[in-house]
Amino acid sequence: MLSLGFSAGLPLLLVLGTLSFRLREAGIDRSTIGHLSWVGLAYGFKWVWAPLVDRMPLPLLTRWLGRRRSWLLASQIIIMGALLGMAWCDPSQALEPIVWCALAVAFASATQDIALDAFRIESAGSAQQAALAASYQTGYRLAMIWAGAGVLWVAAWVQGPQISGYQHAAWSAAYTTMALSMLGGMLTVLFSHEPVHAPMPSARTAREWLQGALVDPFADFLRRYGWHAVLILLLIATYRISDVVMGIMANPFYVDMGYTKDEVATVTKVYGVVMTLVGAFVGGVLSMRFGVMRILMLGAVLSAASNVLFAWLSGVGHDVTSLVLVVSADNLASGIASAAFIAYLSSLTNVSYSATQYALLSSMMLLLPKFIAGFSGDYVNAHGYASFFMSTAWLGVPVLLLVALAGMAKSYAEPKVGG
Repeated sequence: MLSLGFSAGLPLLLVLGTLSFRLREAGIDRSTIGHLSWVGLAYGFKWVWAPLVDRMPLPLLTRWLGRRRSWLLASQIIIMGALLGMAWCDPSQALEPIVWCALAVAFASATQDIALDAFRIESAGSAQQAALAASYQTGYRLAMIWAGAGVLWVAAWVQGPQISGYQHAAWSAAYTTMALSMLGGMLTVLFSHEPVHAPMPSARTAREWLQGALVDPFADFLRRYGWHAVLILLLIATYRISDVVMGIMANPFYVDMGYTKDEVATVTKVYGVVMTLVGAFVGGVLSMRFGVMRILMLGAVLSAASNVLFAWLSGVGHDVTSLVLVVSADNLASGIASAAFIAYLSSLTNVSYSATQYALLSSMMLLLPKFIAGFSGDYVNAHGYASFFMSTAWLGVPVLLLVALAGMAKSYAEPKVGG
């Protein structure tokens, strides 16, 4: 899970966070960058094709590798190819080609997530899911160091200190390096074992196949949780909203505040990610010690509060020490919230429909936040960074109420016997 978590975490920043830094440096306006963040909606709609990943075999690959590993390898190959496309495209000359490549990365990455979530859930019992989630998060965050700090360091090294501003050759070398970094995940898939999963019932007609692949997983979730499913889905849909909406404008903020590639790489992608690893570990331990719902509440409070620090930073100006403090606090909060949230999502799934149900739940986490985040550039243009960061903090307040309600209803919302 550590290695596969790395493979899952690598593409995300390259089509969202790091890409926004590259685009802003290339002179793309904030509104366009905000709208391009809708590429990330692919992660929010992955439940649509999750039944195919859950049930449909791939020619040759599935017979060779098994159901989960075949989809993992296929998606990783597409990610590598599309990242190479992003390396060769120059957004300062033409934006459309890099957008199409980013879409391909996002859809393939979302598909990899579907197969990987099922792989993780089927590889161990519920008692071990919190530990697996922590290992997955560790690999994921290490990839974010590489896809965040590594790509900026490579670009800065190729560009050299004598040249400032945007240089396509530097970014091309950086994205090519990131594409080749997918080889580690591909080798891991090839040398790992296919988990034991529930057998797929045979279907004589297309209608029976659709019933088993698409309808039954969602009907099972509603049957097990009843009306509490509405509360659960509302919580999932909004839990990370303050983080996701704020994150789209973080890199344009760093560029506009005058931070260099090296400064952003060192502070936000090293200090920050290390603090996220600490937070993920702390969140996993606390979840097992005090229960997931209590740590969900703690994560929600800390995530909203940390955005206020960015509003303060916008008034400080270019100050690396202040950036270290703010980014460290924000990523510690994010790590705690993520570890608890992944454990919570995993506990809600039925192992018979693990890929489809987990894809539905994790997609709900991103759908609304990503849609709202698309307008973040427009908001910053109209009201400034300080007002934007404060507004994202206020977005987290309703989440506290939903966590409290979900906690009170938990004893009544346990799956029914036989679910």
